[in-house]
Amino acid sequence: MNIFSKIKDAIFGHKAQAATPAQSAPTTGAAPTGSTPTPATTQAASVAVSDVDVEHNLEQMAQGKYLNWRSSIVDLMKLVGIDSSLENRKELAQELGYTGALDGSAEMNIWLHKATMKELAANGGKVPAEMLD
Repeated sequence: MNIFSKIKDAIFGHKAQAATPAQSAPTTGAAPTGSTPTPATTQAASVAVSDVDVEHNLEQMAQGKYLNWRSSIVDLMKLVGIDSSLENRKELAQELGYTGALDGSAEMNIWLHKATMKELAANGGKVPAEMLD
């Protein structure tokens, strides 16, 4: 699994997993054809990965931790439980199409954070506009 997928799964995972079983779980007993779904079934079916509030989930994960995940790729990776070593940041940079020097510079790290947030948004996450600029 690539680094971005690990980041995305850590942020999206719990909500996406919560929605999946309810949507795909077989029903027990015979339900009459044309029956109205129960409110719980309707609510679970309406939860989708595109409903993931990235900022909210990260804020929840960051409670009690002193990490600057809003602008630091290193802190973001630490927050979601991924090794933030230069090697992993280089791999993430290559996955996301970074064309500059893979040297761990501030330029590379700033680009990585923004590109990660943009990719999370492209995969259905709600990301604040200031994190996408």
